[in-house]
Order: sequence, then C-alpha cells, then structure tokens
Amino acid sequence: MKWTVFRDGGESSHEFEEDCIRIGRAHECDIQISIPKISRHHADVERRGSELWYVDQGSANGSRLNGKSVRESRLAVGDEVEIGGVRLVLAELKTSSQEVASLTGMDTLFLESTKPEERLRAFSQIARSLASEGNLEALLTLIVDSALTLVGGERGFLIMLEDQIADRSGELATDALRVRVARRFDGSSINLPNGRLSMGLLTKVLSEGRALVSVDASQDERFDAMASVENLRLRSIMGLPIALDGDVQGVLFVDNRLQDSAFGDSQIETGELLAAHAATAIQNARIREDLKEKNRSLEEARLQVERLNQELGLRVEEQDNALDVVRSELNRERGRYDYSGIVGSSDAMVTIFAQLDRFIDGDLPVLIQGESGTGKELFARAVHFNSKRKELPFVTENCAALPDSLLESELFGHVRGAFTGAYKAKRGLFEQANGGTLFLDEVGEMSAEMQKKLLRVLQEGELRAVGSEKTTKVNVRLVAASNRSLSEMVEKGEFREDLYYRICVLTLALPPLRDRKGDVPVLARHLLARAAKESARSVPHLPIDVLEVLDRHVWPGNIRELENEMRRVIVLAGDSVAVDNLSPAVLQTSTGGTDDEQAAAALLASGGGDMREVVADLEKRSIEAAMVESGGNKSKAARNLGLSRFALQRKLDKYGLSTAKE
Repeated sequence: MKWTVFRDGGESSHEFEEDCIRIGRAHECDIQISIPKISRHHADVERRGSELWYVDQGSANGSRLNGKSVRESRLAVGDEVEIGGVRLVLAELKTSSQEVASLTGMDTLFLESTKPEERLRAFSQIARSLASEGNLEALLTLIVDSALTLVGGERGFLIMLEDQIADRSGELATDALRVRVARRFDGSSINLPNGRLSMGLLTKVLSEGRALVSVDASQDERFDAMASVENLRLRSIMGLPIALDGDVQGVLFVDNRLQDSAFGDSQIETGELLAAHAATAIQNARIREDLKEKNRSLEEARLQVERLNQELGLRVEEQDNALDVVRSELNRERGRYDYSGIVGSSDAMVTIFAQLDRFIDGDLPVLIQGESGTGKELFARAVHFNSKRKELPFVTENCAALPDSLLESELFGHVRGAFTGAYKAKRGLFEQANGGTLFLDEVGEMSAEMQKKLLRVLQEGELRAVGSEKTTKVNVRLVAASNRSLSEMVEKGEFREDLYYRICVLTLALPPLRDRKGDVPVLARHLLARAAKESARSVPHLPIDVLEVLDRHVWPGNIRELENEMRRVIVLAGDSVAVDNLSPAVLQTSTGGTDDEQAAAALLASGGGDMREVVADLEKRSIEAAMVESGGNKSKAARNLGLSRFALQRKLDKYGLSTAKE
C-alpha cells in the first residue's frame, strides 16, 4: 500500500509491503508524526481478508475519514484520513491475491510450460509474500490464492481444526473443522457451508498427516465408502496437511471438477512445499498477532497507569495543600481565643493574634488601621465575639457611605417629625448596640461636625436623638477603623485631636497582604472554596504554578482583590485552574508589570520612601484608571473599585482629581 502524508504545506510518500501498519507519535510507528495532538499509538491500518481497514486505537483527539469522525472504517484508494491537523491519503492499494499474480506473472497454463528456474523464482517470491504478511486473515487468503496459482486448481479451501474434539469412535468430530477461506481460481470468494465439502477426505488428511491426491476421485477405490465424493462430483483433488507445532491442525484442499489428472508430480511437490511454508507463516502470524495484542494491552495498561498517576498526583498535591494549612495552624501559636475565621499564619499575623489576645478582655476603644481590603471588619468581629460582650449586639456602619445628615440619624436616631421624611421615631446604632460593640468603619471620612458630635457621646456616655431634647445613656465598646493615618490627619487639621485620643486607646495595625509572607496560597485556597460554595459548584484544583503567580503579585487591593480574583476564577476555570484564567493585572505584575507597578514594588521591597506615600500613589492611579475605564462615570467607577459613591467622591476631593459626569 502507498500513503501520501500532507503536513505543514509539504508532502511525503510512504510505501509498505506489509498489510498492517501503525500510525502515531511514537518512534516505533510505521508512519511517525511528531505532533502533540497525535497520540503515541494513534491508529492501525490492517487487512481483513481482501479489505483494508482503518482502526483508531482510542486516541485522545480522534480521527476523521473523508471529513467524518470514525473509530473504525473500511478504506479505499483516495480515502483521506485527518489526525491532529495532518492529512494522510491512501494513494495505492493492492490486494494480496493481486500481489501474487504480479509476482508470478503467470496463470495455470503458463506454469505447465515454464522452465524449472522460472517456477522456482515464482515460488520463492510467493514464499517471501507469505513470510511478510502480518495479518492472519489476509495470510490465509494469500495461501489459498497462491496454491491455485501454483498448482492450477479450480477451487481452493483452507480448513482449520478449531478444537481437538473427538467422538466416541476416536475420530475427529466434524464440528471441530471450520472453513477459513474458500476461493475460485479467478480470485473470487465462495460462500460454501461445511456440508459442501467432503468431511471424509478432510478427516483422512488430518488423521494420517500426509498429502492425499487423486486424479479421479469418483473412480478411486479409496473413496468408495465416501458418498460425498460422488455427490459433490469431485474429480482431481489434492489435500495437503498444515502442521503447526508438530500437529496437523489444518488442510489446504484444492480440486478441479472439470479435468481428470489435473495434478501431476510437479504440482504435488509444489503443493507440499507451499503447505510447509504456509504452516510456518501461519505460526509466525499467530505469534505476531499475540504480540500485537499483548503490546496493545500493555499500551492500554501504560496509559491507565499514567492516568492513575496523574489522579494520584493531584490527590497527593491536594492533601499536601491541606496538610500545609493544618501545619501552619498547628506550628504557630494563634492565641488564646478562637480566630478560626481569620486565615493566615505568617509572622505578621502571629503578632496581630498576640495583640488581639491582650485587647479582647477589656472595654477600651480599639482603632484598627490598615489599607483598604485588609479585612478590618473581620478583626473587629474577632474582638467582639471573643469578648464578654459576645452575647450582646455587634452593630456596624461605614461612615464614608452616608452624608452627615443621614449619618447623624443613623448613629443617634431621630424622633418623629424631626425632619422631612421622619414619619416615625428611630433608634440609632448606638442604642441598638447598647451593651455590645459598635464598629465604625472609615471613621476618618467623618466631617468635622460629625466628629464633634461623636466625641460628645463618647465623653459623656449619652446621646440625644435628632429632634429630641431627651438624652439616653448608652454603654458600647467602640471599635473604629480607617485606611488613612489618623495621626497625620490630626497634624494636618483634618481630624480632631481630642477625638483621636478618645478612640485611639488600643491600636491594631493590620499588615497589607504583600507583607504577609506565605499567606497568599492559603488565603487563595480558602477564598476559592468559598467562591465555589457561593456558585454551587465543586472546588477546582489550584495547581502550584498558579499559586506561584498569585504569590508574586503585589495585591494593592489586598484580600478584597484576592477574593474578587478567586470569584473570577470560579467562572472561568474548569476542573483545574490554569494560569490563563487569572486576570491580566495579576499576570502582568507576576511577569514584571508596568513601569509604575515595578517601581512601586521595588520601592516597597527596598524599604525606601514612605509606604503611605507609595500606597496613596497606587490608590490615586487606581482611581484615575477606574475613572478612565468608566468614561468618567463616578457611580460605575465606584462599583469597579469596590467603594461607595460617597467614598469615591471624598477620595477624588482628597487627591484633587477632576470630577466628572454622574
């Protein structure tokens, strides 16, 4: 057979004498194509009788024959197979019987008048064809066609003994014999049931183990008891034993119903030699098929072992990740209280846990300072729910989210009719938190007037609702938070000094995520699992290479940015997170980043410059980028930054950035 391979704009031809070839990426393949999309053992082309078949060997990316996806299909000249983007065209195909005819170049009449050396050359060519045929079914057909060509028979049959079955008389049972090939001299197949053969003649050859020849079977006294000889009108016959492993296991039967004495000494000698070669070829073909099947089983076993190893590797990695979390929790002292809601075990976090241990037992106000996204409210909850006030209310308010008029009403409450829209009295957050803890986030964003009113409540322990003359005693523990330095604001006259000393009794300075060495992988797994739960899907695998990229990122938005990244990953990732699933900002900084980001990261890493200035610069650039991306729409920009519109407006005023459309 001849194949033409079209690849990368070029073509190559491959011609084979064998009727079974292997196609794939492995070096041992007959047509070897080194492309990742092609499996190591992608497909086989094998002969089945007079037909050629394409058989996909369970490849990862499959095969297409003439544009259609196939697993197994018969081939014809001109058929086009496509695998991994490579086209293979069957350019030429010869059947085994045609090869025999082309090798000998002679028919029966020609053989009778051929010189001995020419007959020997023809026989040797046929013998080589038998030895090179690897497919058993094709080989059996080739044997019969060769016999008809060499000895000049009308019909040829190859009958094989399937099982060593004997009846009570000791003779072989007829159901042990199977006609494997039945052919005419013109190369056509015969649909012939066992009943149309003389079982007596066949069992005689099998039992005696020698050739049986008759010039006229109807007149041969050896066959008088065989009614089938007469019924089948047999004349010239030749039965040749096929001996495998020393035992006769088949018969090559050739007959001629039209001519007496069709087989002379020369034909008998040639037939016996052919039968001997045929026996060897059958045995070799069986061995090759056994080896092929074993190799196929070994390849399947190897692929299964690879899959199992990959699955085992993923499980081991997942277990190692889980153990890392457990070890980090066990190997570091996290404090006397339950901080299980706070993920992290870096040195910076151990220091924070130690501070929390000292802060929790008292009632003194706590000021939590840290960049946006560092989880200030989470630590405020830890202070409350581990204290003696844990059974009482924990109330929160973001001071940057409301204008003064609304914030005053929210904090202190109002009476009915105090202002337009006050249809009924409302208890303020101080009253709602009475006995418990009040958490005021972004306290630095309060106006000077609100700062004065808050100071009065903290000093006197009582408040007066908006529109009321009545004062109400309250007992709350205040936990305040700010992403700005209140001490600097005091120096600049932006925050009341007396209020600062009132709320800044105990200070908890939260480290940014970039300073929490080793916490990013643990936090990423935790936040990914939480995002998966929110999305009602299974948690995808988070491989090491992705964790390394996450760990190299500066995280200017801290934990909030990492949380949003994991929520994004849940939407984009499959069963396993790939590096390509990460956002461009994370990929950019992990591979160098922009010039500004590199400069900021280098400045932070070297310890040069004021960190607050660096952070402020990053925040300013983030706001500018968000405003550009939103087309100047402040509401949209605030949503993208994770801020309220009022907080964004304050930051625009703070940094002197131009305002834009609503």
